[in-house]
Amino acid sequence: MLSAVSPIYSPSQNSAAAQNSAVLVADGIRMAFGGVVALDKVSISVGADELLAVIGPNGAGKTSLMNCLSGFYRPQQGEVRFNGSVISGMGVHNIVRAGLARTFQGTHIFSNMTVIENIMVGRHIHMKSSVPSAFLYFGACRREEMRHREVVEEIIELLEIESIRHQPVGSLGYGLRKRVDLGRALAQEPTILLMDEPMAGMNTEEKEDLARFILDVREARRIPVVLVEHDMGVVMDLADRIVVLDFGRKIAEGTPREIQENPAVLKAYLGEGNR
Repeated sequence: MLSAVSPIYSPSQNSAAAQNSAVLVADGIRMAFGGVVALDKVSISVGADELLAVIGPNGAGKTSLMNCLSGFYRPQQGEVRFNGSVISGMGVHNIVRAGLARTFQGTHIFSNMTVIENIMVGRHIHMKSSVPSAFLYFGACRREEMRHREVVEEIIELLEIESIRHQPVGSLGYGLRKRVDLGRALAQEPTILLMDEPMAGMNTEEKEDLARFILDVREARRIPVVLVEHDMGVVMDLADRIVVLDFGRKIAEGTPREIQENPAVLKAYLGEGNR
């Protein structure tokens, strides 16, 4: 069991070695908005084929951390490294091309487009055809789209949405729209996947379905996943390791069992005081 920790988490002696073998590393990240410190020297690392969950109360800095990892925020201090290269300060499109894909709390999809069209949008970074050739749509351009559609059909089969592939996304229920959002991220062929509260607003059945698909993606793609999620049952079932944030600081890190038994986590996240 992890011992009680101070308000600012002290990394273990093995943290340097863990960072050296990690796929994604955030090192000493600080973000402040006016007088509000969203992240205060937060460091995390994500290993290959690992599901790392980030938890904490509302306002703990979880989404700010995801924004820093994916390039939507530029850290004021510290840096983010992906496969050994510094990506903090790079454009979001370049980070995506490097292999990092992300889903958001909401469903940022095109409601009037069909399921297959929305997932095809994720293939954009892999398309080579020029705009004029796309308008003419013959020869190499046609063959290229056929190859991309084959990839998209594999994703549709993986997520079990074959029967709705031609339906407008706006006509679907919330759980299915979130599945399409995941499909579009997978269409980018990421080497790491970030998911920001993917189960927010879902009922129990929808959560169980999405949890199963996350496991299927890990098995099929063998890629690490960073998951921000409020449902503790989901986190404890899926995560290999958990990082806990509170008021922008990392207060604990460990296995699901260690986190469940950590007094600092119980006090900060579950609202249980000392007895």
